[in-house]
Amino acid sequence: MKTFGYRQSNSDHTLFIKRNQGKITALIVYVDDMIVTGDDPKEMESLQKCLSKEFEMKDLRQLKYFLGIEVARSKEGISLSQRKYVLDLLAETGMLDCKPVETPIEMNHNLAISSNQVPTDKRRYQRLVGRLIYLSHTRPDIVYALRLHNAWSLCLNSDGSAWKLVGSAWRLDSA
Repeated sequence: MKTFGYRQSNSDHTLFIKRNQGKITALIVYVDDMIVTGDDPKEMESLQKCLSKEFEMKDLRQLKYFLGIEVARSKEGISLSQRKYVLDLLAETGMLDCKPVETPIEMNHNLAISSNQVPTDKRRYQRLVGRLIYLSHTRPDIVYALRLHNAWSLCLNSDGSAWKLVGSAWRLDSA
C-alpha cells in the first residue's frame, strides 16, 4: 500500500489513508474483508483495480454491514448500529426476554467479595465482557460500566451478582 502512496495509520494498522489535492481515500482491511471509501472516486477506482490484480475481489457497492456493525444512510447522515450483534449476544446468554434498563450500571454500586462466594466460570464472564467491549464502538455510554467489569473479572462469584451486573450494561439495547 505504501508503494501506492498510502500511509498506514498508527492507531489502527489495518487502516491505510491517502491524501491527494485536498481529497482523501481510505482502505481498511480485516482478514478477507475490506472497505474502500473516500471523496476521490478516481483514486478509489484506481485502488480497486490495483487490488483486484492481486486479490479476488467483489464490489458490494454501498457498505451495509461490516464486522457486526450495520451501516444505514439517510438524509441526516450515516448511522452505525450493532442491533443484530446485541440480539445474538442476548440469545447466546439466554437474556432475550430481559427488561431494558435506563443506565448501564446502578448508581453507587459497590463491587465486593463476600466470604461465602464461590468463583463462577471466569472464562465465560471475561468472554462476555470482551464482546461488550466490542459493543462499545457504537455504545460509548457503556464504557465506564465495562471498565468496572473488566476489573471485576478477577473477583467472580456464583450468586449471579457479577452476571447481573454485566447483564445490565447491555440491556439498554434490548428494547
